[in-house]
Amino acid sequence: MESEKNVAAAATAIIGQKVLPGMDGPFRSWQEDLNAAAAYYPGFLGAEISAPTQLQPDWVVVYRFDSVAHLQAWINSGTRQTYLDAGAKYFDGPATQQVVSSGSQSLDPLVTVVVTHRVPPNQIDSFLDWQRRMVEEESRFDGFRGTELFRPIEGLQEEWTTLYRYDNAEHLDAWLTSPQRQRILAEGEKFSDYKLHTIDNSFGSWFAFEGNGKEAPPPPSETKTSLAVWVGLYPTVVLLSLALSPAHLPLWINLLIGNLLSSFIMSFLTMPHYVNPLLGRWLRPPPGEPRRRTNVRGLCTVAVVMAVWALVFYLITVRWWTLP
Repeated sequence: MESEKNVAAAATAIIGQKVLPGMDGPFRSWQEDLNAAAAYYPGFLGAEISAPTQLQPDWVVVYRFDSVAHLQAWINSGTRQTYLDAGAKYFDGPATQQVVSSGSQSLDPLVTVVVTHRVPPNQIDSFLDWQRRMVEEESRFDGFRGTELFRPIEGLQEEWTTLYRYDNAEHLDAWLTSPQRQRILAEGEKFSDYKLHTIDNSFGSWFAFEGNGKEAPPPPSETKTSLAVWVGLYPTVVLLSLALSPAHLPLWINLLIGNLLSSFIMSFLTMPHYVNPLLGRWLRPPPGEPRRRTNVRGLCTVAVVMAVWALVFYLITVRWWTLP
């Protein structure tokens, strides 16, 4: 359901940046340093980096602060400007920026599309009617999770910003390429000057917990994310296989039940209570901590933990017990 919000508790900035060919690695390193600098500013809640995908051609950086004022202080700070001057050699054109303000501290952990429009004051009513028709149409598509509409924020952003969410990239693409959307866009041709960004966090809620139970953004590195999932998935799958083996189920039923159970166990037990506490410092290093030392320590932890699990399961399944 669409909602309109003025300035409220939390504020999020979504910044898109095209990067010159061959500069992705240096850009990510530079951006991670910039995010670490942002963490020292009042009201900082988190930052994340999303690399280009088929859905989003730009690098997307998301900053979250506890208020518009604190976000504005960071966006306009001399520290950030100094970093931007130093990182200009990586940029392929100017960045885009959207700001939303709401009580929520995080975007949807699956696929979120951010669209901004410049609307003349005398066309606001017409724009809102057009947006309602857009929401009515997109809500009929599979995977639709909801829409939020945010008014311009004085002194920070002149555009209207719409967030709409789908449960996966396939359902989103079905809507983006649909004849229904093209028809609605044609009806609102005078609002066709818009910008669109897609934020796709593949593992989403598996990394949505800090030690105190509060939500946190996913790790910025896809490699770290994949290794962390591996650390949780291996013992989960093996233990489930051992638990189900006495039932002598056909393979297709065994996998059907096992995959369902492992999804729930990973989401509610393995990731929040085992992997995130174990690898939390590696997944989200504290500001100022040397990156090389953090990565070496994290990779060593992964290697040791997986070696221990492999040894335990070898002893259980080969030395102590042979699977029926």
